[in-house]
Amino acid sequence: MALRMTPMDRTRSLLLVAATLAFGVAPFITAPFDGYDPGMFPVRVERPYIQPAGYAFAIWSLIYIWLFAHALFGAWKRAEDPAWDRVRWPMIISVGIGAVWLAIAGTSPILATITIWIMALAAITALLRADTAVDRWMLSAPVAILAGWLSAAAAVSLGVVLAGFGLLDNTASAGAMLALVLAIAVTVQMRVPRMPVYGLTVIWALAGVVAINAADAVTVAVMAASGIVVMAVTLWSARKT
Repeated sequence: MALRMTPMDRTRSLLLVAATLAFGVAPFITAPFDGYDPGMFPVRVERPYIQPAGYAFAIWSLIYIWLFAHALFGAWKRAEDPAWDRVRWPMIISVGIGAVWLAIAGTSPILATITIWIMALAAITALLRADTAVDRWMLSAPVAILAGWLSAAAAVSLGVVLAGFGLLDNTASAGAMLALVLAIAVTVQMRVPRMPVYGLTVIWALAGVVAINAADAVTVAVMAASGIVVMAVTLWSARKT
């Protein structure tokens, strides 16, 4: 028997539009964020090795555009589609928190780390719920690029906090977080073998870590480059499943 959507079910598509618009507007009304202020931490780390090169963050333009397309198309054409509705609540949570994350990050690295992990887990949940055979480039692909970037960004945030509070030194923190990113990314990618956008986004983030550390933190650059190889192999293996 076909499932019938109720008016409340259809409302979720509009909630996602509103949350996504708030997410996209936030950078224009919040103070610019270039990473946590080293002065917020007991141990001052001027350049956390786990943080990618600045150019890597340009991916946010693509993320915002794709998420807008996802939310608007979903509300306009797929408001009552169960395949689309399965991803809406976790996406509402992820981008809804994202709308206030920049404001949080400017004042509390610990709270920002907690919230970005919630964002990442919600986006990953949405990706795992997405049917990659349905509206592939409008449904699962935008979710995948958000989930991929947040998988890396959440680990970056945690790595900066670990080094900033002296729990690990800069190199050890970067190494631990690179291992964590790979553990998450390989697991997720093998669960969504038909959606390489997730893994490619993680590779983009890792390439940013390689680029910024190649000159003066070679150990971290080599670890990140090794991570790229692992993700490339994972993508190759996943496509054959």
